[in-house]
Amino acid sequence: MKLLIIEDSPEIIEAVSLCFELRWPEISTVSSDKGNKGVELAESESPDLIILDIGLPDIDGFEVLRQVRLFSDVPVIILTVRGEELDKIKGLEMGADDYLTKPFSHMELLARVKAVLRRSQMPELRGDEKPFVHGKLKVDFSSREITVDSNPVKLTPIEYNLLYQMIRNEGRVLTHRFLLEKVWGEEYTDATDYLKKYIQRLRQKLEDDSENPRLIVTERGVGYKLMKSQ
Repeated sequence: MKLLIIEDSPEIIEAVSLCFELRWPEISTVSSDKGNKGVELAESESPDLIILDIGLPDIDGFEVLRQVRLFSDVPVIILTVRGEELDKIKGLEMGADDYLTKPFSHMELLARVKAVLRRSQMPELRGDEKPFVHGKLKVDFSSREITVDSNPVKLTPIEYNLLYQMIRNEGRVLTHRFLLEKVWGEEYTDATDYLKKYIQRLRQKLEDDSENPRLIVTERGVGYKLMKSQ
């Protein structure tokens, strides 16, 4: 397993690398203190996870994330300075899987990495899983292929997991807590900002009009529901 660190502080790169060397030696690390080089490494090294700083000397972390998402769904943890709430929101909107505020402890970092890697895994299939068809949407569970009006749609593992939970419970209102626990884990049951951003991203990919959704509807103050097909 390989971790890519894109961070301009040599001290943080050294500390993170040492943390994994001591606590999780099965993970090898590669690093860059520049954004452009980080993008190159993300493509050439095929890491299993990226830890990405926002403040880089050439291009910022958001541009790195944008470029990486053009060719990879690798899980990304954004590093931000404490209090920069807008950076966290922007990172999630652009496809980051989690964020960590500086300064952070080694144990918190390890916990975040393990949680992100765990939820990036696709859900196990049941033996009787048949393709799901809902209007223009079709989900083939055996091949993990999603199409809308016969056009292929690419979902990240977390987006797929979220849609999978909603399909399994078609027509039922799923609470924020239920979805967060199933997709992100028990330690994220209060992180409704994650859920909101991922629901928004699913709607943009699956709905005709994401601002007026007819497939994934909001039950205000409670959760979300995948409408039953007619």
